[in-house]
Parts: sequence; structure tokens; C-alpha cells
Amino acid sequence: MILKCAFLIFVAGSVCLSAQDEPTEREKQLLDVVQKLAARVSALEQKLNSMPSGVATTAVVGAPAASQEGPPSPPPQAASVAANTPATPSTTPDFLASTTFNLMLDGYYAYNFNRPIGRVNLLRAYDVSSNSFSLNQATVVIERAPDLKAGRRYGVRIDLQYGQATETAQGNPANEPRPQVYRPVWQAYGTYVFPVGSGLTVDFGKWASSLGFEGNYNKDQINYSRSYLFNYLPYYHFGFRSTYNINDRVSVAWWLVNGIGQSEDFNGLKSNAFLFTLKPAENIAWNVNYYLGEEGRDVNAAYNPGLASIPSQPGLSIDVVPHPPRGKTHIFDSTLSWNASSKLLLGAEADEIITRVNPSSTPSRVSAGALYARHQVTPKFALAGRGEYFSDRGGTFSGSTQALKETTGTLEYKLADGFLVRGEWRRDFSNHPFFFADTPGLLKKEQNTATLGMLWWFGGKEGSW
Repeated sequence: MILKCAFLIFVAGSVCLSAQDEPTEREKQLLDVVQKLAARVSALEQKLNSMPSGVATTAVVGAPAASQEGPPSPPPQAASVAANTPATPSTTPDFLASTTFNLMLDGYYAYNFNRPIGRVNLLRAYDVSSNSFSLNQATVVIERAPDLKAGRRYGVRIDLQYGQATETAQGNPANEPRPQVYRPVWQAYGTYVFPVGSGLTVDFGKWASSLGFEGNYNKDQINYSRSYLFNYLPYYHFGFRSTYNINDRVSVAWWLVNGIGQSEDFNGLKSNAFLFTLKPAENIAWNVNYYLGEEGRDVNAAYNPGLASIPSQPGLSIDVVPHPPRGKTHIFDSTLSWNASSKLLLGAEADEIITRVNPSSTPSRVSAGALYARHQVTPKFALAGRGEYFSDRGGTFSGSTQALKETTGTLEYKLADGFLVRGEWRRDFSNHPFFFADTPGLLKKEQNTATLGMLWWFGGKEGSW
């Protein structure tokens, strides 16, 4: 538009001069202005022609049209600078990209053919109810794991859990001074990887115990129900956990914790665990673990959480046990998993647990073992089985000395990614009448159950939770 105006003015001035022999003073001034304007237009054209085509187009397009409505566009120079200035990075997308938010819903219906009084399935960790639609777990997992490649050595994880599994696994006054304080917090720990060798990983907080073959989250198990061993071994610990990978085949770990299932210590004594993971081959993992601790309490429980026996500390006790038990608990735990093929998983577990009330007491002893197998028949369909033997000498698990056995068969079908259905048949039996029947006081040597379990989950966390 500027070029057109300058051209018209220049032509008009030339016409006027040609019509007169002697220009007036005013015409001389106009001619001087036109000549200067023409020189500037010529310089501007040369500048535009010398610019790269993309930049020149941006500059021309950036100029507002005369008929354009709304706020004017920025001048050509400003548009060019803005187009070539990198955007300021935001920390929010990076934070969300490295943090996973995960949810899981686990529900079931089980039927006990003993029709037991109270609809109670004995010796079950999670599937505890018969003839009832039940919520096993509703879980929220938030995790920001360390990422050494990104230069981040620290991490945090929090698992919140609700449902029947929470009531089973999250402690009671037998092992927690104040179980209600920590009841929904399944895991809560911070991590730091120290720059020592291949990296020394240290966690502090509350975490699920890794003793035994099985774990907490049903989506990562091969059966729906849990074994006797899972129900008897520690569910969780609170304290320090350190792990170091010596090489690709061997890793070691050491725990320093309050005790078995103690978010708060009730005797002031700390327990230790030493764990070794061996991988003799790529498809074989062998774990050898040893746990040692004094698990007797030195204060009696204060069961009323609403009243404080000491200022500002509801639920904590100062009722001292005169002669607290000083016996130790020893746990020898070993598990083996073998991926025999891409579709077949075989596993085994063996445990010996020795418990004394006092150092000179006769020990209670548990000797137990289990075998596992899972076959992925098709991408959506799998079969799994478990057989277990549990010798409870002293009754520390079941309340009476007996030999327990169970066999479990599970059919699994994946309807969609993040949605599993499992059908399970399980038989528990003992060498003594132990299991509830439909008549008070009547006990049976066995109980048979059929269970339908349904699991939904989603989130950014990959692999096992």
C-alpha cells in the first residue's frame, strides 16, 4: 500500500512539472519530498528482495490490512523475533511425565460349600467372605521413581488402600500400637540412589514385605486367593531398606526395621533382614532371605484412640509390661521362579519360621512349602495352579497344632487391557477338624470354595505394582 501511494505521488508531481515551465516555490518543495520518498521506497524494496523468502513473507503478512477488524497485528520486526524465540519450558509437563497415577479396583464373589456360620472363610488373607459381593481392594498408587538417565536420584511412592484387604493386612492391636493411624497407607516411602558403584538404593518409610513368592496386588498374582504362607509371613515393614546390585546376576539387600507389621515400634528394638537375589540364568531367579527380630511388646495396648493417656498422644501406651518377652523370631525364606518358556512359569517356595517367647522357651515352628505353575494358553486366556503344605507346630498361625494343605486351580480371562476375570476352585484341608460348618460347634476337616474375582486397573506404571 505504501509503494502504491508513493508511486501515485511521484507521477502526479511529474505531471504537474511538465505542465509548467517555471515551477513555483511550493512545487519545488513537493518535488523534493517526492524524490526523498522514492529513494526510501527503492531502499526498502532492495532490503525486502535481499531477505530469505520465509522471513519476507512473515514480515509482509504480519502487516495489518486496512480493513482488518480487532486489535492490530504486531509489526513485522516483532513477528519475526517472536517466531524465532524458543518458548520458555514449563516444569509441569515434565513432572507429570515422570509421575504415574494408578488406580485399581478388586472385587469378588465367593461361595463356601460348608456354608459356615458367619459366612467366614477361615485361613484366607483377602477372600474372607462367603456368599457376599465383596470389595477386596480399592487402591491408589502415586509414584515418581528415580531416573538416573535424567539426573534424578530421588523418588517417592505412596499407596493408599481401602477394602477387606486393608482390614486383614494393615495391622491390629496385636502388632500395631495405633493401627487406625496408618490403616489406609499401604506403602509410603522415599528413595535415594547414592552414587556408589552401580548405585546404592536406600528407601525410608513403609513398604510391602518381599518375603515369599506372592504379593499384595491381585493383578500381579497367578491365583486369586493367597497362600497360607502369604497370610503368615510379614505383610509390611517400616524403617530403612537398602539394595545394591553387585552385577547382573547378584543383588543384595539389608533392612533395618521396627519389626513385623509395625508402623510404630512397640518394644524399641529393631529387626534386621538380609536378602540375596541370584540369577543363574536369564529366565531363573532365586531368592534367599533371612529375617531376625524380637517381636514381643514391652507396653500393653491402649485400645481407645479417642482418649490420651499422656498429653497430645491418643493411643500411645505408658502401661509397661513388667517382664517383656525377649525371644526372637527367625524367618528362613527361599523362592525360585523359572520362566520355562514364553508361556510357562514355574515357581516354588520353602520357609522355616522359628519363634520363641523367651530365649529359653520351647519354640513354635512352622515348616511350609508351595509349588506354582501358570500357562498362558492364548494372549487372553491362562491357567494357573498352586499346591501347599503348612506344618503349624505350636499354632502360631492357625491357633492349634495341625498340618494344613490346600490346592487351588484358577482360570483367567483378559477381557481388555486393564480388566481381568478369574474363576477359582480351592480346597483347604487339615489332619484335624478345624473349619467352620453350618452348625455352631461343628467343625470339619476341609472347606471347598468357588470364587469369581474381577479386577480393573489403569495408570502409567508399567510392570508389577
